Amino acid sequence: MRIGELAALAGVTTRTVRHYHRLGLLPEPARRANGYREYGMRDAVLLARVRRLTELGLSLDEVRDVLADDAGRELHEVLTELDGDLARQEEALRERRARVRELLRLAERGELPAEGPVSPELAALFGEMARTAAEFPGPEPEMAVRERELLALMETTAPPEVRRELIAALGDAGGDPAAMARVYEVYALLDALSDAGTDDPRVAETARAVADAVPEAVLEAVGGVPSGVAGGVEGADGFAGALLADFSPAQAEAVRQAMRLLAERAR
Repeated sequence: MRIGELAALAGVTTRTVRHYHRLGLLPEPARRANGYREYGMRDAVLLARVRRLTELGLSLDEVRDVLADDAGRELHEVLTELDGDLARQEEALRERRARVRELLRLAERGELPAEGPVSPELAALFGEMARTAAEFPGPEPEMAVRERELLALMETTAPPEVRRELIAALGDAGGDPAAMARVYEVYALLDALSDAGTDDPRVAETARAVADAVPEAVLEAVGGVPSGVAGGVEGADGFAGALLADFSPAQAEAVRQAMRLLAERAR
């Protein structure tokens, strides 16, 4: 058989056959006088076996291990490992589908946040924020939108244990309408500083309001005041530097002063 005939018989491409030659999965056959490879039935049997193994989900390295073990013990071991991997993938898939179904339910109720997808717990908090915003006079403060984006970022990047504690603490705060109303007042104070100077007397007032609005449980969940935030943009790097740089100068100063107040409160 020529390479095209072999590939068609086994249901693969000629490129795949050549790739298996390069990897050593399929031995190079003898060549005719004209230089063409001449494949036999054993080549077809081996190629078909490689295809069956890869269709089970084995990597090509695992296939090589299986083919190198004539007694078949390696195949049993590899299949056992593969079965365990597939079981874990099934469980992960079930969890992902459950999350998607919950998000779909939120979407059907019109409660899927623009910052999604996020966890159902954070989506519930965002729903509380939306209800508070609807009662808040005027348009929603820009700082509320930015905080939702920040919370979505933290949920994605924080370690699992920190994420659980943070969402639980925020959920408790979100369930208190009076506390949410105070938070929206703080958002409005921060918005008002967008064009102010750092020496504006409202900076100190806003800093106190920000610090007073942070529940102790939230502060504990994130591990206290982020390093570098209380000191200022100068010298701050990483997350702290990016956080402060995203504010106007007066807003950043209010945040720094708030962090100092929180640090003093934690002592």
